[in-house]
Amino acid sequence: MSITKDRKQELIGNFRREEKDTGSPEVQIALLTTRISELTEHFRTHPKDFASRRGLLMMVSRRRRLLDYLKKVFPQRYLDMLRRLDIRK
Repeated sequence: MSITKDRKQELIGNFRREEKDTGSPEVQIALLTTRISELTEHFRTHPKDFASRRGLLMMVSRRRRLLDYLKKVFPQRYLDMLRRLDIRK
């Protein structure tokens, strides 16, 4: 249910802004989006898994806060993230 190490490194490589960047908002949003999509698929087969649903809601809230920060401080990078991850707003 979690992201594999290789997949995580691939996402960090695609969304980082500089060579050693692993914690920028873009990277965090990309990792959260991947985890959210995996959990969404999990709920298609396990609709009564309420404990994991709580975790999903917390991840969605965290991603929303990061996107709000990006929108406030770096509007162009915010729009790029929405386009690259195909997130609707």
